[in-house]
Amino acid sequence: MNSIERRRFLDLLGLGGIGLALGPGCALDGAGSEPGEETPAEGSSAVSALSLTTRLTVDYGVRYPLVSAGMAFVSLPPLVAAVSNAGGIGVLGAGIEPPPVVQARVQAVKALTSKPFGVDFIVGTGPSGPFITQGHIDVCVAEAVPLVVFHWDTPEAAWVDALHAAGVKVWVQVGSVAAARAAAAAGADGIIAQGSQAGGHCRATRKTKHLVRDIRRRVNPRLLLAAGGIADGAGVVRALWRGADGVVVGTRLVASTEAHAHPDYKARLVQAGPGATAVQTFFGPEWPGQRQRVLRNRVVRRWAGRESLIPTPPPGPATIGTTVLFPGVLDVPYTMPKFSAVVPTPDTVGDLEEMDMPAGSESVLSIASVKPAAKIVAEMMAEARSILGALGAGMIGADVLDGDVLDGEPDGDAPDGEGD
Repeated sequence: MNSIERRRFLDLLGLGGIGLALGPGCALDGAGSEPGEETPAEGSSAVSALSLTTRLTVDYGVRYPLVSAGMAFVSLPPLVAAVSNAGGIGVLGAGIEPPPVVQARVQAVKALTSKPFGVDFIVGTGPSGPFITQGHIDVCVAEAVPLVVFHWDTPEAAWVDALHAAGVKVWVQVGSVAAARAAAAAGADGIIAQGSQAGGHCRATRKTKHLVRDIRRRVNPRLLLAAGGIADGAGVVRALWRGADGVVVGTRLVASTEAHAHPDYKARLVQAGPGATAVQTFFGPEWPGQRQRVLRNRVVRRWAGRESLIPTPPPGPATIGTTVLFPGVLDVPYTMPKFSAVVPTPDTVGDLEEMDMPAGSESVLSIASVKPAAKIVAEMMAEARSILGALGAGMIGADVLDGDVLDGEPDGDAPDGEGD
């Protein structure tokens, strides 16, 4: 099947223009390539084994191999429960919230769903101290949280041991093979490979497709998920083919009805096009110097890549707005300083041209409107199922599966930063 015929076939499926790009993967019956293994040939069992039934769906008892990202400030109980009720796994973004607030959030999630869900913690330290403490772990144990996700640094072994003793599964989100090895050594039940095109805080310098494949071959964890650049059904299939057992979706779900994000932030995601994001390190007196991909607004266009030129103190305005921290639980008023890393929510008043709005460089290209989370999940899974059906029927050949034939994307990594 030549390139024109493949495009026409996808058009007939209603999938034209999505840029199908697949590679050696991991469904329940095909656990991924071993080191040095080549891409399967057309008609191989690895191709036919691709399915939306994966180790994630089987081991965790969920319908779909989809997890929502635990985004700080945005992933609150309504979004978590909506994703879990839709057949995925919703994840609460704990962010900077103290243990009592996290406990209240967990209880709120339980009131909205009986399905599996998780809590995401940042393993890092800000000016006021660490974002996660033993108190957070104690809450997860006391509340019998099904899943805890750690991001940024490897969690303490004592935390992993305490969670495991309580029957809690532990995943670690990583940006390199070395970090994946450290996570596996710490006892992680699952690893999330977060590629460089992901929105928000991200340490990767390689794209998701390469990171997933490398971790599968070199670390081969029991459970491997892909994060970064996944916002449609084609992205799901790409991840499965390259070795993932499921996907983590962030940016697409910020533009959901239930996400606790400012309406203008959601609108900007819908309007975003190529080149709409940039990597910067200037946001964050609350967590200084951390690498993060965000939407380009006025302040990002001025300072991204020019951080060394920012004077001390930084140029005005000294404050960029006000918001509410821990909404619905403590409702703490917060004045946002210049370069605040606090994401704008419905409680935020101020100039969004000065604010931190995380976004994935590729995911924004697939967002056409704000929709309920359940509809987003259903549409992604229906699209993935259509593509998998075409693969199973031999209507798309192995020449399409390895590399990015349809969208013309080079197989190598783009330089970090713009266009990544």
